[in-house]
Amino acid sequence: MPNRKTASRDVFRFGYKQNTRVKKPSTTPYLIHSVSELHRLLNIPKPEHPLVSVINLNDTHCFPQDVMKSFCYNFYSICIKKDFKGKMKYGQSYYDFDDGVMTFFSPGQVISTVTADDQVCEGWWLVFHADFVRNYPLARNIRNYGYFSYAVHEALHMSEKEETLVTGIMQNIAKEYRSVIDGFSQDVIVSHIDLLLTYCNRFYNRQFITRKSANTDLLIRLETLLADYFDRGKVQELGLPTVQYISEELSISPNYLSDLLRLHTGQSTQQHIHNKLIEKAQEILTTTSLSVSEIAYQLGFEYPQSFSKLFKSKVNVSPLEFRHSFN
Repeated sequence: MPNRKTASRDVFRFGYKQNTRVKKPSTTPYLIHSVSELHRLLNIPKPEHPLVSVINLNDTHCFPQDVMKSFCYNFYSICIKKDFKGKMKYGQSYYDFDDGVMTFFSPGQVISTVTADDQVCEGWWLVFHADFVRNYPLARNIRNYGYFSYAVHEALHMSEKEETLVTGIMQNIAKEYRSVIDGFSQDVIVSHIDLLLTYCNRFYNRQFITRKSANTDLLIRLETLLADYFDRGKVQELGLPTVQYISEELSISPNYLSDLLRLHTGQSTQQHIHNKLIEKAQEILTTTSLSVSEIAYQLGFEYPQSFSKLFKSKVNVSPLEFRHSFN
């Protein structure tokens, strides 16, 4: 999926307006700076290693209420939660947890929770600071794992067998930093983290397949959303829909939507938007006598040349050549 820089280049290259939304101001989240501070907030003993920790959720207490309203970590968080009698909010969506659910947070992602007064939860929680893996290939590769950008309601659902495997890796990490530290200790722990993330990447891609019914419904909603956007003239008023706008309307994160689309269609969300735009342009070219300039303005382009350039890049002929082929 194109990142912001790529999207910006597309805007410049093709010269179309894009739909933007004004974000509402939000309260400043509580930043949990370190693994040690996390342990203190959970009312558990100090971590045995300052940069990495595996926490048994049975031993923890909920964050203080002032922290739970809105918080973020300054480190990576990978958690298996079971019997969590509450809700967690990420972005604008809440998620109710069931057994065998994993969540992934990278530094700086804002979260808030709502829990029951008698909250007791099970599971395992791996946290590690970016500095711990900084000099390893994992520091670069971790950016390729899109699930660290997913919304909580897109959490990883695991089978019992998968859950046992992941829990075992986390426990091996804990055994390693609790043993005698030597020159290989960090290498071994980082290799375990790398293995854990590789397995989770496999499970995520499997999830796109096993949850086929829900994903098919999502694809139908996407097509309906884009068709409505172009058919009702929203593109003239708001400009071409952005990836962020589409994902917000579908209540999912941009990365999750892109991964889903690439698996099922081989195309990114941006490509889907462009394809729908071209379909609409082809319809207008073959059913009306509007000029290319009029069509360009109708589809949200500031400059007709930009529309013609995008059209030719997708169809291999100019708008006029396409029209003439039907005459």
